[in-house]
Amino acid sequence: MSPADVTAAETRAAVRNAVAGRILAVLDDDPTGSQSVRGVQVVTVFDEDAYAEAIAADSAALFVLTNTRGMPEADAVALTARIGDQLHAVAARLGRELDLVSRSDSTLRGHVLPEIRALDAARRRAVGTGFDAVLVAPAFFEAGRTTVDDIHRVRVDGVDVPAGDTEYARDKTFGYRASDLKEFLAEKSDGAIDPAEVVSLSLADIREGGADAIAARLEALSGGGFVVVNAETEEDYDVVALGVARARAAGRSLLARCGPSFVRALAGIEPGEPLTAVDVWPVGRRPGHGLVVVGSHVSGTTRQLARLRARVAAHDFELDVAEVLAGDAERDAHVADLAARASAALADGTVVVATSRDLVPGQDAVSSLDIARRVSDALTAVAAAILPARPAWVVAKGGITSHETAVTGFGVRRAEVAGQLGRGIISLFRPVDARPEALGMPYIVFAGNVGTADSLADVVELLESPAGQ
Repeated sequence: MSPADVTAAETRAAVRNAVAGRILAVLDDDPTGSQSVRGVQVVTVFDEDAYAEAIAADSAALFVLTNTRGMPEADAVALTARIGDQLHAVAARLGRELDLVSRSDSTLRGHVLPEIRALDAARRRAVGTGFDAVLVAPAFFEAGRTTVDDIHRVRVDGVDVPAGDTEYARDKTFGYRASDLKEFLAEKSDGAIDPAEVVSLSLADIREGGADAIAARLEALSGGGFVVVNAETEEDYDVVALGVARARAAGRSLLARCGPSFVRALAGIEPGEPLTAVDVWPVGRRPGHGLVVVGSHVSGTTRQLARLRARVAAHDFELDVAEVLAGDAERDAHVADLAARASAALADGTVVVATSRDLVPGQDAVSSLDIARRVSDALTAVAAAILPARPAWVVAKGGITSHETAVTGFGVRRAEVAGQLGRGIISLFRPVDARPEALGMPYIVFAGNVGTADSLADVVELLESPAGQ
């Protein structure tokens, strides 16, 4: 049977069979990476027993939310290493093979090489050898991010733009120039990685050679080199995932650094349809109104927030970044006042709490990250103070915002991903271990850089609809 004769469903079933009994553990550098999967467990605490409980839930994958994209590099490396050590210990305790994924942004932002090195070091401590190869697979099809001829592309206003030419490449903390992923690795390594030594799995390799050819390529690798995975459809990644599973079964140790779509493929999960209002409220709608928390400053979020304000009659509150940065006393007074007014307004309708839209940059990457952290902490404090008013649902817009609101604000230690609102871009978490007011509450994780101008308003209207009552 030629590769063209194998259906996508058959490939995914083969992946599921190949990975049965293994642990697929995903270190997610913000909480948005579950956008393409469902029926998986997410853990926000760094505790071996919590990992074991999530694995016992028999989900297709375990996501550990690290939030390292919001940390300085040294802290990100230390936490990644700690989690890697813990996951190896849990796998040894359970007597199961461990497959690791470092999930990050599909627009290439994050502590790419430092986190890869930290996980390689953790493997060496656990089993004595590092990874044979590292697969770089950032494509995220639902959001229009693909990789063709090693060039990573981001769809902007319907046009596929080389990633290095987008606003994401100008990020104050994680900026870059290269769109060719081989050159990107060289850039991020300050020239230590030679682009000529990076292996490429082309679309022709995938579509003409199939999973067996991919497996043979991967089984020949050793020494921890890098592999660029090209893909422009889900089926491309499905074929690669089966090749990965077969190479791992043959004894190859492979780490993936990827966007959301490759995780789904590695687990053999079937793409799911968008959740409806009835899916959101399977046992009836929770009484009351909802809370929208917006921290992301990318232009897409700002457009979505403007459209939300135009379409939905909501109580609108602004966290003034200037007041947050003015000093501790000013910040605390502003947070307390904002939380009190928003909590009272929740009794009458949907509440939106958004940071002011003027981005305040630092002098360099470190100071920019510090400013982002201080603003995030203030926004989280507002959300935490509103929770006792028992919002019926919460939408958290932005990666760091989603993580900090859930973990610090609402005390979420573990949750299940029920599915997505919108095909593959906006995850619905159901907290199973959290502050009492948050248990079972639909918690919407909405990345800052995904969706159309209407996506945020669409989600809020769906959540406020009477369906499911």
